[in-house]
Amino acid sequence: MPTLVAGPRFRIRPIAIHDVVKDYDAVRGSLEQLEGRFGPEWGWPDGRFTFEQALIDVAWLQKEGQLRRSFSYAVMTPDEERQLGRIHVAPSDSPSADAVVVFWVRADEEDPSIEKELEEFVREWVTTAWPFETVRFPGRDLMS
Repeated sequence: MPTLVAGPRFRIRPIAIHDVVKDYDAVRGSLEQLEGRFGPEWGWPDGRFTFEQALIDVAWLQKEGQLRRSFSYAVMTPDEERQLGRIHVAPSDSPSADAVVVFWVRADEEDPSIEKELEEFVREWVTTAWPFETVRFPGRDLMS
């Protein structure tokens, strides 16, 4: 599975426990947006999202990647000073797709073009660098 993708506006790499401070900041700053997109289906995150919960979540995501069950990536600025969002790649529970991919960009990102650029990149990336034929994008595609 891909381990680093670097471009002029962001770096994508597997999330790791040492990302927890930046990840927590990105999630807390985007709670309303993330609850609206993921809360109804997955119950994540909720307003009580604590640093301890973030630590557990990030450790779990890292372990899932080590076990090769699902893959989560931190989307960072090129200098890695700020986390812009996340990407999650997981097996699909539907026979109509090989994988499910969800991603988000932090709500307080000043440059709105980052979201569109990341979406274009992710849609191409998961079909060219991964062994998938059909990918679902819950929360982004009408049929998802």
